[in-house]
Amino acid sequence: MSGATQTRRQFGDGPLSRITSRVYILLVVELLLLLTTLPALLPLLLLGRDPSNLPLAALLLVPVGPAISAALYALRHQRTDLTDLRPATLFWRGYRANVLGVLRVWVPTLLWLTVLAVNLAYRGAVGLSSWWTVPLVLIGVGVTLCAANALVITSLFDFRTRDVLRLAVHFLVRTPGVSVGNALLLAAAAGVTAVFSEAVLMLLGSVAVLAYLRISDPMIHLIRKEFTS
Repeated sequence: MSGATQTRRQFGDGPLSRITSRVYILLVVELLLLLTTLPALLPLLLLGRDPSNLPLAALLLVPVGPAISAALYALRHQRTDLTDLRPATLFWRGYRANVLGVLRVWVPTLLWLTVLAVNLAYRGAVGLSSWWTVPLVLIGVGVTLCAANALVITSLFDFRTRDVLRLAVHFLVRTPGVSVGNALLLAAAAGVTAVFSEAVLMLLGSVAVLAYLRISDPMIHLIRKEFTS
């Protein structure tokens, strides 16, 4: 009897089982990411890389925020036990629960970055001196990194939007390793897009989200410890 119990306990706990379950989870999350973003991202792939297309590109990127949030939720809450794999259920649960909160962070971020990018692209036309380039780029980086923190917080915790933004700014300084990691991840994503295409980045979406989640672990741990009961 004890031998049978031990066998059941060990089922799904071995290295091969953990690897298999992780691959399965990533594949399901990848398919769901594509399902929820592809209708908007396909037109984006066809857009020329002209600054005049920046507002339209931002509009097409709106569905990406809720999809990433749902993937973060699914990967965070999914166990690797082969007897309890529910990545699709967790993905849709996270999507429904967080979509409105995420959009309150994601849409203003896209708007800010679009305004900054357009001003940089048409610096001469709007009368900005060349020295404005560095401040505008730094503001863009700061907005992006704050939004990265806010997206994780909104996806995994239940805070008001203003508290999410305060925490995002707070942890931008308090957990510099998270900020540096997210900056490097964004640089890698930009590099993949530049060398290959947006399509390759889309196919690596679940892996990128998993890396994003792992980078954010120190911030998640501190928020759970200090700001939740």
